Amino acid sequence: MGVWDLLLVGLVLLLGLCGVLVPGVPGSWLVWAGVMWWTVKDPQPVEWWVLVGATVALFLSQVVRWALPPRRSRPNWAGRRMTVYAAAGSFLGFFLIPVIGSIPGFMAGAYLEERLRLGSHGEAMSALRTAMRSGGSSVLAELFTCQLIAGAWLGAVIWG
Repeated sequence: MGVWDLLLVGLVLLLGLCGVLVPGVPGSWLVWAGVMWWTVKDPQPVEWWVLVGATVALFLSQVVRWALPPRRSRPNWAGRRMTVYAAAGSFLGFFLIPVIGSIPGFMAGAYLEERLRLGSHGEAMSALRTAMRSGGSSVLAELFTCQLIAGAWLGAVIWG
């Protein structure tokens, strides 16, 4: 597969990662479609294993999301600013503490935004709990899964 094709696949994966954070955009499906496109374009065993792993991971992510308590009445779990802070924290955490740092990074980003907005620790923690119960945990599960898939794709491209 050529460099331009890999850049396009990477762009689709990046759009999918951003799409997870936007309500109504099928971000996880974009990530899966990017991996499938990469696999079909250059069918090698490593590519097929990444596709199988992505499919299983997305299935398990859906099971986890269905097992989580249902979202409260708010269709959007947080405002745009909190979404940006949480996503930035998740991406930074994913790279600073490889892979597993995405989860505390997401929550730290959301907490930081609430702390800046509300001013006190107690109110920020309460707002963070409310946001996570209102759908933040579902967004976190989907974003973490898509980050794992994109990381596996990047690793297979670099070392495979």
